[in-house]
Amino acid sequence: MLQELKEFVIRGNVLMLAVGFIMGVAFQRVVSSMVEDVIMPIIAIPFGEPDFTTLTWEMNGSVIMWGSFVTAAVVFLLTALAVFLFIVKPYNLLQERISAGKPDQEQETGPSEIDLLTEIRDSLAKS
Repeated sequence: MLQELKEFVIRGNVLMLAVGFIMGVAFQRVVSSMVEDVIMPIIAIPFGEPDFTTLTWEMNGSVIMWGSFVTAAVVFLLTALAVFLFIVKPYNLLQERISAGKPDQEQETGPSEIDLLTEIRDSLAKS
């Protein structure tokens, strides 16, 4: 049983998953800081404060904290935008450059079955 556990932990996929998770957590701090410390203050310039959690609506003794929801929604949208612009977009450009340097799959495999059958037919017709 210990040998199986050791093989499972040492297997490449588990290690890569662990490294990816750790890097994701570390990168999440960077993205959160950029959104909360840089972008949110810029967004809040027209309103005078970078945090909308103080905005509430009171009705019959109930306090509806709609400002907290607005802050969470804005942070989510800005985080998604930051991830798209700084991770997804550059990754897609890199993948396009890598695939542009490789020859097409059809060129490597040679003629298609139809072409080969046509050649065979033509050579049989000549003989």
